[in-house]
Amino acid sequence: MQVSTAWRRIARVFLPFVAGYYLSYLFRTINAMIANHLSSDTGVGTADLGLLTSVYFLVFAAAQIPIGILLDRFGPRRVQSVLLLLAAAGAGLFAISTDFLSLLVARAMIGLGVAAALTAGLKSIVLWFPKERVALLNGYMVMLGSLGAVTATGPVEHLLAWIGWRQLFKVLAAATGATAILIYAVVPERGIVPSAARATLGSVLGDRRFWRMAPLSATCVGSAWSLQGLWASPWLTDVEGLDRASLVRQLFIMSIVLSAGAWLFGTTVHSIKRRGIGAEAVLAMVAVLFIAAELSLILRASLPSILPWSVVAIVGTATVVSFAVIADYFPPELAGRANGALNVLHFGWAFLAQYSTGLILEQWSANDGHRPVRAYQVAFGLSIALQIATLVWFALPWRRSVASWMSSILFFKPVDVSYAVVSVGSYEDLVILLPADDDAEW
Repeated sequence: MQVSTAWRRIARVFLPFVAGYYLSYLFRTINAMIANHLSSDTGVGTADLGLLTSVYFLVFAAAQIPIGILLDRFGPRRVQSVLLLLAAAGAGLFAISTDFLSLLVARAMIGLGVAAALTAGLKSIVLWFPKERVALLNGYMVMLGSLGAVTATGPVEHLLAWIGWRQLFKVLAAATGATAILIYAVVPERGIVPSAARATLGSVLGDRRFWRMAPLSATCVGSAWSLQGLWASPWLTDVEGLDRASLVRQLFIMSIVLSAGAWLFGTTVHSIKRRGIGAEAVLAMVAVLFIAAELSLILRASLPSILPWSVVAIVGTATVVSFAVIADYFPPELAGRANGALNVLHFGWAFLAQYSTGLILEQWSANDGHRPVRAYQVAFGLSIALQIATLVWFALPWRRSVASWMSSILFFKPVDVSYAVVSVGSYEDLVILLPADDDAEW
């Protein structure tokens, strides 16, 4: 690929989809900043606020598989532009809503409207850019898109003081509509070359490798989204005792770290894959680090809280790692379905974690508007327990592989074990990663 061609594709393909993903991230995380305004203006309680925020994830998750099929069939340009128009209408409705039901419907419309923001961008990268650059460009897309989380802190705080949350959502509605028109007008069409293999959703859901990796990715990434998108703010206020200015500053730092984490994951995966190492190892390390950070929070370890919360923020961009694993498992014609299936679990778990946390917290009465530390410890602890279970499930094939290797060494083999050859797995359990060509054109 010539340099001039690469830059044209970045300008006409990559950046328009980045704009859509930026808006998606902004809508996802903005409720943490407007939560108090919503409660005071509309009277929603803690559980209703959790449902109002998490319905975005529920609708987002439900739409992923249909959207994946549409992306594989019609391409990302048309699917993304149509859905963003729906998100614009939802933002406009949110701006004028005065009761919980209309707010809930508007939030659901926004969630459906931006449901293709990430997968459409990933699909466009697979279609338009060299395979050896996919993981790196995925990292850049998530990094730039996650600047929406940065915008949803300090900048949104200033806008709320200036124009209020209703006018802000009117501005977001206009920006989303303009982005939809931009994508439709600027992004070129790209034909998909069919393969000899049948491109069906069953090819994804029937793959055992997918079901070993997906639960771990979902419980970690989904929990990170739930925490940063809503529950970090109440924790920092109720447990850490931060005032409004300190809260906004810490959320801003977390969003900056989140954006940097996407770049870090993208470059790390790109580097290790060139050396023949699978991205699964990175995903396991991310999970261990995330669990450790959450444990340090609920156990009240003597650390500056920004450290574990920064880890939480970084894990929110571990989709870069997960989608790199998916890209190794499935061919390009299945990219939309595979990414969509994984995103169902990501956003489905984010919904469950965000809504159930609100329900658990309401079991404790508030003292001067603040929930006790024990409430958060119970809510967060249940999530950690499930993450540990999925990590064990993910590691089981590695454990069996190590045990099989050790048993093949005579020193470790028991004297009464026969030397019969047995099958230890099918070819689907083997992932062969070839290093990228160092001389590949870009």
